[in-house]
Amino acid sequence: MKTGKVRYCTDIRQISFLSEKEKALMEPVVRQFPFRANDYYLSLIDWNDPADPIRRMIVPSADELEPWGRPDPSDESAYTVMQGVEHKYNTTVLLLVSEVCDGICRYCFRKRLFARQKQEILRDLPAALEYIRSHTEITNVLLTGGDPFVLSTRRLEQIIAPLRQIPHVQIIRIGTRIPVFNPFRILEDHDLLSLIERYSLPDKKIYIMTHFCHPRELTPQALEAAHRLQKAGAVLCNQCPLIRGVNDNPQTLALLMRRCSFAGIVPYYLFQCRPALGNHAYTVPIEEGYDILRQAKSMVSGLAKRLRFVMSHSTGKLEIIAKTGEYTYFKYHRAANDADSSRVLICRSNPKACWLDDYEEVIHDYPPERPYHYYGPE
Repeated sequence: MKTGKVRYCTDIRQISFLSEKEKALMEPVVRQFPFRANDYYLSLIDWNDPADPIRRMIVPSADELEPWGRPDPSDESAYTVMQGVEHKYNTTVLLLVSEVCDGICRYCFRKRLFARQKQEILRDLPAALEYIRSHTEITNVLLTGGDPFVLSTRRLEQIIAPLRQIPHVQIIRIGTRIPVFNPFRILEDHDLLSLIERYSLPDKKIYIMTHFCHPRELTPQALEAAHRLQKAGAVLCNQCPLIRGVNDNPQTLALLMRRCSFAGIVPYYLFQCRPALGNHAYTVPIEEGYDILRQAKSMVSGLAKRLRFVMSHSTGKLEIIAKTGEYTYFKYHRAANDADSSRVLICRSNPKACWLDDYEEVIHDYPPERPYHYYGPE
């Protein structure tokens, strides 16, 4: 297996494993949704298998041009308080600190960042820090993008160090796919591990939100990178979307959950694939997804069962908690409106539904201090 510095590729014509016909079909796709990968990640692909799951996640497909979805499916712009700063949930602020990823996932819900001028990334760090200081309800800051670990370690410290000086900021989360795309960024940068060690404190941890989607991404190098982050004091949790053709069968998903738990990486969120432009071919209907996770959970031990099936809707993060023949049940894991947190939605079953907007709510569960109301048929 490859070691050392990776080489990047942003031109599909440079991939020798693709036929000229395949490259021609991809040309209109990459004009709309750019391509980026590196030789380490491309080496994980079985090029003799057209349906290889690693290939599916990184190599463009003509299906991405299907007219479905929208650029900002979770309405992040509605919660943007200044460029690069989102404040949707009262205790959590999201900072878009990077405009680059080591690889561009074909199912990415923020592909708008790569397909237009970069107008959403944080440019005024002092203003963002002042906003966080002035909002004492904020206990969690999530660094995302793009990928924060694409930034230099020096730049990361310029962000993390002042955050650690804000008393009410308890948790710093870093959302990254670097352990998947380029574990050598972690293995060969001792300064990065020292940074984590300095700022992941006994009572104020740094959480690394990894993004392993398929068991084959958990290579020896990736697992060693995760281990070193843990040794440096970070808490690792894994979150990924349910992706058609990648992890949409119970056996594969169970193996992913199991291997993460073996490595001490908490299986955290399984996301419903967001209806972003180009994502229809990667999206599994919600009720099918619920059945896949239910079956996968039956195959693993308790520590691997912690995975929640959630949807990052405009109104909040909903967990898909149950399904019967007639109804599908959702619960706000976290709501943009605090009064809705933990509220249950009971919707009429729709096997084709891919998003909350596709459902008809029939029974509305108000917060405990308010009565139940029934909106179904008499």
